[in-house]
Amino acid sequence: MQNQYLPEGSLISNVENHEYISSIPMLEKAMEKQKILESTAILCDNKFQLHIDLHGIKGIMPRNEVQYLRDGEETKDIAVLTRVGKPICFKVVGFMRNEYGELCAYLSRRAAQLECMNNYIDALVPGDIIPSRITHMESFGAFVDIGCGIVSLLSIDCISVSRISHPKDRFNVGEKIYTVVKNIDADKRIYVTHRELLGTWQENAELFSAGQTVAGIIRSIESYGIFVELMPNLAGLAELKTGVEINQTAAVYIKSIIPDKMKIKLIVIDTNSEVSSSNKAIKYFVDTQKTSHIDSWRYSPESTSKIIETVF
Repeated sequence: MQNQYLPEGSLISNVENHEYISSIPMLEKAMEKQKILESTAILCDNKFQLHIDLHGIKGIMPRNEVQYLRDGEETKDIAVLTRVGKPICFKVVGFMRNEYGELCAYLSRRAAQLECMNNYIDALVPGDIIPSRITHMESFGAFVDIGCGIVSLLSIDCISVSRISHPKDRFNVGEKIYTVVKNIDADKRIYVTHRELLGTWQENAELFSAGQTVAGIIRSIESYGIFVELMPNLAGLAELKTGVEINQTAAVYIKSIIPDKMKIKLIVIDTNSEVSSSNKAIKYFVDTQKTSHIDSWRYSPESTSKIIETVF
């Protein structure tokens, strides 16, 4: 299934999108064709209507058209206010003159999201690999836009095998990533996972060899050692060392790699005095351009008795 319902922000630089939002005739054509378009919400007025930048044409999105809601749900003020300054998707639903006689295009994000739900979201099944975008983060996980501003939860334990204290240790708001549909609840809410795309223990370990000194990130300090992340899905245990802090970058010497026990033994050589704040580009071990679904994923090597896997 070709995905035409991408996270918000994906269409805004598109030439066709720009043409559609640049004139009244093109907006009328977009309404006739039921096109989903994007532009930027530039302000929220005292009626909680969003004003959308349509290159000189007034675009108005009433409060009740800002988001698709399930029965019994109500639009919250914050859901409207937080759209200001951001790309927003919409359908053109009509034209009307305001109290000043100005012709305004009336827009609906709710209609765009409803189409996305019916034609895309409702067809997803566990194991589907989908483009997503980080919208905001909490200590328990990251919220991701999986299409037309429809949000899904990526819980912190599903971000990577290497444990992190907060999703901001891995992502930045606005970052485009890929996720895998983990499960769908009775209300059709979708939950996603990410670690299954970051490679198995063996795939990650093969990037390193004993005797190397490499860069890592201090992820936790325990009484028996220091866990150092070498890759998002690979961490090793180093001997205790003073002056080490969580989230510092470190130069670590690889003493040994033991596949049967999924262990990497390390020695911390030196640490950066500043805590690491930048996130590296994500390395996916699945070709997300050619693979749109996985049935299962086994992290642990066949040679080990401990099984870590996901079956969708």
